[in-house]
Amino acid sequence: VQLQASGGGLVQPGGSLRLSCVVSGIQLRLRDMAWYRQAPGKERELVASMTRVGGINYVDSVKGRFTISRDNAKNTLYLQMNNLRPEDSAIYYCNAMSPMRQVSWGQGTLVTVSS
Repeated sequence: VQLQASGGGLVQPGGSLRLSCVVSGIQLRLRDMAWYRQAPGKERELVASMTRVGGINYVDSVKGRFTISRDNAKNTLYLQMNNLRPEDSAIYYCNAMSPMRQVSWGQGTLVTVSS
């Protein structure tokens, strides 16, 4: 199983990015998935999650700004991030919601929000 996150970059405050996570080795439609992030010196946190049946949750700090979605046909998970703030800067990862289902985290994708 491999998780390949991409789409990060340097963006100014207020800008937008769309992250993608291509999942290989498993069928995405069978997994409850999530986006996580880890900023320097901080623990990894769950940012947004989406169950197999479409149930969605966000951490309070991103509600109204981030949107998680999935394309099961493409085996890809997305995170649309709007109105980005400097505190959103982190490495973003995708993985299963359940720790028991999680696989290797991979390198993630770096998001830097700075003017």
